[in-house]
Amino acid sequence: MSRPRFPPRDGVPASRLQLPPGAWRTVFDALVARFPQVDASTWRNRIARGRVLDARGEPITLETPHRVGAEIGYYREVVDEPVIDALERVLHVDDHLVVADKPHGLPVAPTGAFVTQTLLTRLVATLGNPDLVPLHRIDRGTAGLVLFSASPASRARYQALFRESRIAKTYEALAPPLPDIAFPLTRRSRIERGEPFFRMCEIGGALNSETHIDVLERGSTRWRYALSPVSGRKHQLRVHMAALGAPILHDPWYPTLQGDADETRPPLQLLARALAFDDPLDGCPRRFESEFRLVEALD
Repeated sequence: MSRPRFPPRDGVPASRLQLPPGAWRTVFDALVARFPQVDASTWRNRIARGRVLDARGEPITLETPHRVGAEIGYYREVVDEPVIDALERVLHVDDHLVVADKPHGLPVAPTGAFVTQTLLTRLVATLGNPDLVPLHRIDRGTAGLVLFSASPASRARYQALFRESRIAKTYEALAPPLPDIAFPLTRRSRIERGEPFFRMCEIGGALNSETHIDVLERGSTRWRYALSPVSGRKHQLRVHMAALGAPILHDPWYPTLQGDADETRPPLQLLARALAFDDPLDGCPRRFESEFRLVEALD
């Protein structure tokens, strides 16, 4: 069975939710419980304006019954959303794949305070393709390459590249020197959610993350590193570099929390530089490189 299609509204792609198990009588009750940060009056207003859809793409009502596993679509809204002036670049478009180059500070998909000011929303508007879905994510503070599936028919085959680690990802980062460590090296650890909830941390236990690390250039106070993640844990590169004693330059969260990232801080010096893989549709090798650069000088 194909997934429900929820068309964009005002250029904003729909967010999807599979209704979780619970004793709620209606979808409205489930949404209020699932998203405690959104008050009930906001959900009533969205439902009244047809901004919450059932699996058929029809607006729900306040009395639509809750059914575990049913998929709904809803359209997020943010009051006084910040405007991000930095512009993305589209490097490749075909019937199945879109490759975009994201600037620092632009979220990949709607989240938190950002709905229209995201890479996904901009690309849907620019390319006129509501079927775009990001195949992976990079942090808002990270610049560089993001791949999008452009067609539901081939999406699973491209998603498998990431799930099965059949795609080579290369990042660049500026960070303090590590003169007492031999390079190249491989960092393996177990990364799990930490405190506060948005940070990750290394803990004991079965390994679930792996990054290959090398040095590209050496300066007196900072080096340029090449980072190649094998796994794709949240904040993996930032956690691994901080654990080695070389936190990525201008990282506000690792190794210690220095407050939320904001527009007054210099950009995180992390760039998703290159992606390479054999195309799952025709087997041809493909490689894409970011046009952005980490501009802070080595010294």
